[in-house]
Amino acid sequence: MFKVQGLNAWYGESHILHGVDFEVREGEVVTLLGRNGAGKTTTLKSIMGLVPRREGSVQFRGAELTRLAPHHIARHGIAFCPEERGIFGSLSVTENLLLPPVVTPGGLDIGTIYELFPNLKERARTAHGTRLSGGEQQMLAIARILRTGAKMLLLDEPTEGLAPVIVQQIGRTIHEIKERGFTVLLVEQNFRFAQTVADRHYVVEHGKVIDMIPNHRLEANMDKLHEYLGV
Repeated sequence: MFKVQGLNAWYGESHILHGVDFEVREGEVVTLLGRNGAGKTTTLKSIMGLVPRREGSVQFRGAELTRLAPHHIARHGIAFCPEERGIFGSLSVTENLLLPPVVTPGGLDIGTIYELFPNLKERARTAHGTRLSGGEQQMLAIARILRTGAKMLLLDEPTEGLAPVIVQQIGRTIHEIKERGFTVLLVEQNFRFAQTVADRHYVVEHGKVIDMIPNHRLEANMDKLHEYLGV
């Protein structure tokens, strides 16, 4: 469904990605693991065309995306949920959900979204973005891209700074999204969380993918993983 080959990216004169290669099959949840500064978030932004300069190949269902602007990439059915969430603080939950346009057919309606996120339903019309907890803001950030019709979701550090009970809820939501046929590429530092949701894990170091570990082999590779992710 999705393939990245030889992806390079720069911020000004800084060469951040050095030939990233990986692929994601339809219906998978795949994580990019790595230390801070390894290039994980830059990989997601490069896929979406949000870096000043990139080279290589990004293919989604056979279409080459590297020469496209971000709004054209979105119309192919890829959605990006950034780490900073980008919630509109002056708008209600429902208004935040309705704001992004539907770019491809097949997006979830508001009723279905509230079934997936009952916390948001309780706060739908009464709470503005600034009054939501961090966990509720994260749920809203994920929920609103499900309306757009995107079938592949890029999630950047969705559990960062959240309480364990909310992390578990985010995990359940990712499982439900997968059951509904969505494909997820997840940037995550918490490999214990990643282990509960993902099918495979790519390890990123110094702007390159250096290993791929199937989820069922994660425990057997724990020493190697600690070496990859340790400070």
